[in-house]
Amino acid sequence: MSILSATTTVADSVAHKSENLSEWIQHHVQNSGEWYLPGLKVHLPQFQPIHIMGVDINLSITNHAVMLWIAALITIALFTVAYRRKGLTPVGFGALLEWIVLFIRDEIAIANMGEEQGKRFTPLLVTFFFFILVANLMGLIPLFTTATGNVNVTAALAIVTLFSTQYFGIKEHGLLGFYKSLVPHGVPFYLWPLMFVVEIMGLIAKHVALTIRLFANMVAGHIVLFAFLGLIILFKTFLVSPVSVGFGVFVYFLEMLVALIQAYIFTMLSALFIGMSVNPEH
Repeated sequence: MSILSATTTVADSVAHKSENLSEWIQHHVQNSGEWYLPGLKVHLPQFQPIHIMGVDINLSITNHAVMLWIAALITIALFTVAYRRKGLTPVGFGALLEWIVLFIRDEIAIANMGEEQGKRFTPLLVTFFFFILVANLMGLIPLFTTATGNVNVTAALAIVTLFSTQYFGIKEHGLLGFYKSLVPHGVPFYLWPLMFVVEIMGLIAKHVALTIRLFANMVAGHIVLFAFLGLIILFKTFLVSPVSVGFGVFVYFLEMLVALIQAYIFTMLSALFIGMSVNPEH
């Protein structure tokens, strides 16, 4: 009985530590109404929800909302302050920015939309790429958090893409012409209603996947990173720190790569979806 009792005690202790570690990880990846600065906890403004037609609209300022504002300011500053030119030629960091913009224009926008539409949508795609990249990388700096690890943020970005596909597709081909083009040519008339519903569901599913892909990748990476660092908390000893910190550093640099890849993938898929709406024949 003593052995069984001791085993039960150890199991309960491990479970309690695991629960504490889980709460610690959730605290660092979830949104909140506080922003932790070095030696200071800032309580962000909170407001009473507004009730409109049975729907509660909360306009309180959250941590992730502040991160979005900062990411937007950094993105604007990149092209207004950091971008430098000597005559017609960009220099220094400006040359790198111009190279990325040209890459997005030529290899993403024009490649998926054609010359005319590609140049037309390059500003939107460049904004997508830099804004998402900045927001992703901010989450790797202890002072900030990852706004793109919030599904509401990634959903809002995906809705911009969805709205663009519908608006510009209808503007280009007309309301009837655009939705008619969703169904592949050659489908028998008696299957047309079914195929139309399937295509509409597929259209929505694409943008849901766009939402989940960015959100899941950013959250998963941070959970893995905090889990490795949390081994010190779980075992309450620094003896595991070489393994914990070593794997943590590896995941940290991997997260930097993931931040870049996810910004690229979101931009690429947005270009592809918008290109399919304005050029359905392709």
